[in-house]
Amino acid sequence: MTATTAPSSTKRFSLHVLGPLLALIVLVALGAWLNDNFLSYGNVTNVLARSAFIGIIAVGMTFVITSGGIDLSVGAMAAFIAGLMIMSMNALIPSMGVGWPVILVGMLVAATAGLVAGFLNGFLTAKVGIEAFIVTLGTMGIYRSLVTWLADGGTLSLDFDLRAIYRPVYYDGFLGISWPIIVFALVAIAGEIVMRQTAYGRHAAAIGANEQVAKYSAVNVVRVRIATYALLGLLVGLATIMYVPRLGSASASTGVLWELEAIAAVIIGGTVLKGGYGRVWGTVVGVLILSLIDNILNLASIVSPYLNGTIQGVIVILAVVLQREKKAADQR
Repeated sequence: MTATTAPSSTKRFSLHVLGPLLALIVLVALGAWLNDNFLSYGNVTNVLARSAFIGIIAVGMTFVITSGGIDLSVGAMAAFIAGLMIMSMNALIPSMGVGWPVILVGMLVAATAGLVAGFLNGFLTAKVGIEAFIVTLGTMGIYRSLVTWLADGGTLSLDFDLRAIYRPVYYDGFLGISWPIIVFALVAIAGEIVMRQTAYGRHAAAIGANEQVAKYSAVNVVRVRIATYALLGLLVGLATIMYVPRLGSASASTGVLWELEAIAAVIIGGTVLKGGYGRVWGTVVGVLILSLIDNILNLASIVSPYLNGTIQGVIVILAVVLQREKKAADQR
């Protein structure tokens, strides 16, 4: 009996692990076949740089979902943080002048605001006991409304001279690799190490798998849950720091659908939506899959770019369906 069931279980596990990688390989081959410029240095670096923002956020989202939570506010949070960052830097120019000290203060504002916003989501969820869906849906509306109010319904723009100094943070890099790609890679490596090699990562997975068992195992559920949301908020702040020099502005449309893309990347990468298991490297693959789909659709003009959100939504639904089928097959 054991000899007949083990190979089937191993096969399902292999497909579960290798599936996203195989999908990524297929997309690369498809893109190269459809467009000769797909594998060009310019296109590849552009895809990676544009996906870095979502990737950095998705790493934090992996920990939140692994612990059994969800955060729908990250896109609106990024818009609000970008607005605060721009307003802070513009306000400091008369006293500090145009230069890197002002930019560094702006970066500190972004990181602090992200950390505080994430902590607030975690506190209301873990300590007060409100459902994560309700909390983050509410804060999503709050942050989006606040940035609209700060911009008076328009756009907040960074000082032109300061923007020229800040632009290299997005457009320059090291050894031909732009800084957003480098930061994304470092965050992903650190995230994978934390998830696999630290007690914090194991505790997050334990809480997602069974909160009561985790409590009986002396895991501080409230502290770990708050930490996952605070980490996500901090990474949203980091992503915003890398994003602002790209356009030098923020508005109510900044970060729209970022939460969908981040959650989609996490689920596609193999993290269980209901918690209990997560893998950061899979999230990175999920981010690349979504970015390549978007890039292929644009290069090949297969469908309107306005339908990209529709395609991402379908992918999320399919990924969850596949997870449910895998769980049902494992239980048989």
